[in-house]
Parts: sequence; structure tokens; C-alpha cells
Amino acid sequence: MLQIENLTKTYTSGNRSLTVLKNVSFSVEDSSTVAIVGPSGSGKSTLLGLCAGLDQPTSGQVVLEGINLSILSEDQRAEVRNRNIGFVFQNFQLLPTLTAIENVMVPAELRGERGAYDRAFNLLDKTGLADRIHHYPSQLSGGEQQRVALARAFINKPKILFADEPTGNLDDDTSSGITDLLFSLNRDSGTTLILVTHDLDLAGLTERILRLRSGEVISDTVNTPSLYKTAQKG
Repeated sequence: MLQIENLTKTYTSGNRSLTVLKNVSFSVEDSSTVAIVGPSGSGKSTLLGLCAGLDQPTSGQVVLEGINLSILSEDQRAEVRNRNIGFVFQNFQLLPTLTAIENVMVPAELRGERGAYDRAFNLLDKTGLADRIHHYPSQLSGGEQQRVALARAFINKPKILFADEPTGNLDDDTSSGITDLLFSLNRDSGTTLILVTHDLDLAGLTERILRLRSGEVISDTVNTPSLYKTAQKG
């Protein structure tokens, strides 16, 4: 599904440069779940953005479904993202002038697909927001907004989902519900999941944990998901 080869990212400002990722390499199997953890500033979000084709590496390459993103133009990468990738962000990133259901429909409408409204409604129903579909983001709680964002992420049936601190702005009780929903939707769709998190309990629900420090992978371990996840699968 995803191959990362000798990925390096350096930012330059004037005569100064900062290397935030150093020769990172790993691969991710189809339908697997992976957590990327590490202290603040270790390069987690930068790595996620490069994997998703949101940015270009200084050197190395990202190969998604056999497509080398590193040699594509921004427009070409955007097309690959819209066809293959779903996103969930810490700050929800909903469009404030669109209702919940309109936000969910956006990725499908960009692809010119029919039936976007019905698919969006079904996903919002699964998230428990069937009675909130015509509310705007400002009328929704943080947890409700993240549920809308999850529905939006899955509407195009992505092959891979990238989640950057998906529970980072939520309280513990709300985070638990979002975690349940994320893994439930992911399991039902068979999507590959790669998430960045500071929450080691959340990371423990995945099948594999990559640990970053100072831009380098210091460990890559197969994880036995907690009983919580086992229960979810049942």
C-alpha cells in the first residue's frame, strides 16, 4: 500500500536549515493499522504530510499504490489524494459556510459522483448525527465536528486514511467515542489507517507502532492491540 524510502525533509530559511526528517524508511501493508508516536518536534506530522502527498520531500520517495508521489506535480498529487486518501485532522477543518452534510459531500462532489447526498447521510447516521445534518460547524460541539470530519474522510471509500491527532482537541469522554467510531468505520471499510498521536492508549489500538525521535525512526514494533480493540473487532 505505502512505501517510504530514505525520506528526508529539510526546511531552509536564509542561511539556516533545519532537517526534521532523516532517511526514514518503512512500508505499510494493505488494510493494516499503524500509529506514529514521539515527542513534540520529532517530525510526526511532517512525516504524515509527506506520506499523504501534501508536501514534497527534500530527498527520498513516497510510493502509494505503486505511484511515486515524489515526482508528481501538485495537481497530480491532488488527484491521487482525492482518489485514494482520506484525512482526519486535529482541528476538524470543516468549511464554516457549509452544513454538516454539505461538508461530508464535498470530496464526492469534487469527483463528480452521483448519490453523494445519500452516502453522506448514511455516514452521518452511523456517526449518530442524523438529526444534525443541516447544522453548521459553529452549531456543533467539538466532538460532533470531528464526527462530521470522520464521515467526510470515508465518503470516497479511501484506500488509506491519515489521521493527525484525531482526538487531540477533545476531552477524555468525547475522545473515547471518536476512537470507537474511527476504528469501527475503518474496520467496516477495510481501509489502511495511519495515525499520528501523543496518546499511547490510542496508539495501543493499532497493529504496529513507529516511534520517532529527532526526525529518525528509533523503533518499529508489531503491536498486540489491547483488549479494547479485540472487543471492537468482535
